[in-house]
Amino acid sequence: MNEHDEWETAMTGVDPSRLDDQQLMKELKNIHRTRHDTLLYGSNDALRAHNGRMAELEGEYLRRNPQRLVAAGRTREGARERGRGESATPRV
Repeated sequence: MNEHDEWETAMTGVDPSRLDDQQLMKELKNIHRTRHDTLLYGSNDALRAHNGRMAELEGEYLRRNPQRLVAAGRTREGARERGRGESATPRV
């Protein structure tokens, strides 16, 4: 590892593909937890780095979980139903 590689790792973290599932989820929780403060109070460089890292982590999560469960209320149709006052929860 050369000096440039060490700087890149310090700035961006470990390549998400090298994280196990538990580590990936921990990184995702942390970056989402810090998102609001970074947006409000971070420098442009900090926000750019945060955006890049979040995209890397979320992309890796989606790559590993292409068939993840999607709640009906989190879809466009579910949002339209909420707008009409209908429940977005499935009926039994």
